[in-house]
Amino acid sequence: MAAVLARPVNGQQPPVRDSALELAAAMERVLVEAIARVEKSVVAIARVKERASDPLHLESRPDAFGRRFVAPASPSPADPDFIPNEYAAGVVVDARGLILTNCHVLGEDSAYYVTTQDRRVYRATVKGADPRSDLAVLSIPASDLVPIVLGDAAGLRKGQIVIALGNPLAIARDGQASASWGVVANLGRKAPPMPDENDSLGKSTLHHFGTLIQTDARLNVGTGGGPLVNLRGEMIGLITDLPAVAGYEQAAGYAIPVDETFRRAVNQLRQGREVEYGFLGIRPENLMPEEIVKGLRGTRVKWIKAGSPAYRHGLRAGDVITSVNGVPIHDADGLVLQVGRLPVESVVQLAVLRDGRRLNIEVVLTKYPVRGRKIVTDPPPSWRGLRVDYPSAVPETDARSDADAAFFDRSVAVTEVERGTPAWEAGLRPGMLISQVDRRPVRTPREFFAAVSGKTGPVQLTLVEAQAEHPVKTVGPGS
Repeated sequence: MAAVLARPVNGQQPPVRDSALELAAAMERVLVEAIARVEKSVVAIARVKERASDPLHLESRPDAFGRRFVAPASPSPADPDFIPNEYAAGVVVDARGLILTNCHVLGEDSAYYVTTQDRRVYRATVKGADPRSDLAVLSIPASDLVPIVLGDAAGLRKGQIVIALGNPLAIARDGQASASWGVVANLGRKAPPMPDENDSLGKSTLHHFGTLIQTDARLNVGTGGGPLVNLRGEMIGLITDLPAVAGYEQAAGYAIPVDETFRRAVNQLRQGREVEYGFLGIRPENLMPEEIVKGLRGTRVKWIKAGSPAYRHGLRAGDVITSVNGVPIHDADGLVLQVGRLPVESVVQLAVLRDGRRLNIEVVLTKYPVRGRKIVTDPPPSWRGLRVDYPSAVPETDARSDADAAFFDRSVAVTEVERGTPAWEAGLRPGMLISQVDRRPVRTPREFFAAVSGKTGPVQLTLVEAQAEHPVKTVGPGS
């Protein structure tokens, strides 16, 4: 052992071996090059509350020499001295000025300013926002940006080295992103729930059910919306600012993984369209501990919504769902996640255990009612002033009576009617359910627009009978 250990010579430490220095320098180069590839695609975001006037109603007063004091003007968001109260980061996803960030960065009555790496400051508008994925896309009048390269989080493993870039504590407000690094601490983590009066469970996003990458990289407030990248400089996650669990000073470091669901959401938001999610229509509950000890796996169906896909395809209360499209289900959150990340009208294969028998049930999903403020700048087309959607997508606060619920699988819901249009004049109003177009049954928005397409004369729309004394409405062609 003594022969192996390096010993000081004349009281001096032995020189560091060249091979060790070379290895450390190589690792350093990898980090430096990865950051250099990515940072040109990272921006700083400032959110400024818009005010109609000065709420303090300050007035100038003369000093002792009769001179009037004029308070200095506050720096504008384009000024390097401007420090915003609300700040975040974002990543370029299109050279023509599209910036991806977190949806929770947005606020009411706010203006947004984006600072690029070359220190240009732009006023931004919101292209699209989706609270379910916690993603939003801003648009700025630029055409020469460098889009970030998207990687794939599917192959991530605990212990992999990752780099985080962002705008911590607004210190990168000049567009020069700050960097930190660490490892992937865990995968499939759940965001801490935040119950409120509108959502007692506090699970308003998909990430509350177990999607997130956890990292030990230092993620201060303001890194949200910035990229989490691998050593090749590919973004494998979008950092999200999340509150700390009650009783702890600091939240864990989380990032939304770049996966199929992420790419689908970003693609829709870039176009200003709504991001839609699949809906099964059940309330699941976890198995009893003694059942799990005995080897039972899955989640139990506690309740089924009338007219939902689960109701229509024969699921029953008490069924135990053990897998979704071959993915094993371990608890209620796992079922919500696997179903909820799928698109509308997806065909889902459910493995079900019922009274000791194993069944395979195929279900076609409808649309989930997303909570929170969605921003859609390119909505689907209207027809004669009318827009429709899946009945299941109408929020619970606007839901119709239980008597109407049985018609959810045989109708479309009116969501918007513009005043003064033929649809308005015909007596159609938001919340009504349309089951037929000229006696042709319709059960999805796609079927509705196919039925009315090309019609130039009056069209008869049949409402669900429980809703109207005169269930047939005739909508004229208009002027």
